[in-house]
Amino acid sequence: MVQIHKDSLVIDSHNDLIVAHIRRGNQSISDNPEPDRIRHSGTVNFLRGLLSEDQRKQEIQANFSKVQAGGINAIFCAVDVTTAWKNHLAYALDAFGYFQAEIEDNNQQVTIAKSANDIRQAKEDGKVAIVLVIENSEAIERSLNILAMLYQIGVRSIGLTHNLNTWAATGVYEADSGGSLTQFGVQLVKEMNRLGMLIDVSHISETSFWDVLEVSERPIIASHSNCKAICDHVRNLTAEQIKHIAQNQGSIGVTFVESFIEQNRSRQTLDRLIDHIDYITDLVGIEHVGIGSDFDGGGDLLADATEYPRITEKLIQRGYSDADIGKILGENHLRVFQSACG
Repeated sequence: MVQIHKDSLVIDSHNDLIVAHIRRGNQSISDNPEPDRIRHSGTVNFLRGLLSEDQRKQEIQANFSKVQAGGINAIFCAVDVTTAWKNHLAYALDAFGYFQAEIEDNNQQVTIAKSANDIRQAKEDGKVAIVLVIENSEAIERSLNILAMLYQIGVRSIGLTHNLNTWAATGVYEADSGGSLTQFGVQLVKEMNRLGMLIDVSHISETSFWDVLEVSERPIIASHSNCKAICDHVRNLTAEQIKHIAQNQGSIGVTFVESFIEQNRSRQTLDRLIDHIDYITDLVGIEHVGIGSDFDGGGDLLADATEYPRITEKLIQRGYSDADIGKILGENHLRVFQSACG
């Protein structure tokens, strides 16, 4: 591992490791699980079931040891509640309850981060900082009181949709419906600003995106999205969206989902991913780009979290300075997190 990678604060702004472990039969997120721990099955297992036998044979991409081996200091651990029809909140709480037990068992390795200072302290202590994230605002069941309680348990970021429409906003897969940020969505954005929660605009329609920027008084994040100019995928961001995220002082986590990187499968490479970083930095400057792997949720460009240093090696080859590499690896995301959450 090159020295700049070891020295940098490295933040992964999106992964799905929690549910991936549950759906592997309540697999521990540690290499050395507590022998007496009873790993209860709950809402996630009931509603989603186990992965297929072939899927369970595939190696997990991110667990505590792999994250540490890859030199990653903080990870945004998302629970996507989209398929938990009429059980969105229960699904999220079940997943976080499972994860909390794992964190308690491994508190020498990992810690929950509720602020930017928590992330910095975790790196100093040699621990991985965990930021709890909900993907799809249906988890709050249209109640800002529930939002406040999720904040109390440590949730610090919410994606307003996951491709489909929600009570709050229009998803990218239903953009043709002409919907935008709803009245409740406006209230949600304002309350997230007030509480100190980072608004994630990955997965929302472009119309809703513009509404969020008009309403939000704090920086936002697109935690796992790439550039439409390079790869014309519905989940990617236009040049104008990237410019306005920069004006908002937000950040973009370029992601390892291969179909977001390049339509031509033969060009779905790490070099092509770096092209997306180059594009953003050329368009709006170095301060607004980071990394959001989507490990265990479709981010298959790299085999697993241990390969994270390959990104740093590529950035060095492209001629980025040590200071700029540090910004891409984590400092940009940290600035946004601090501005939104404290």
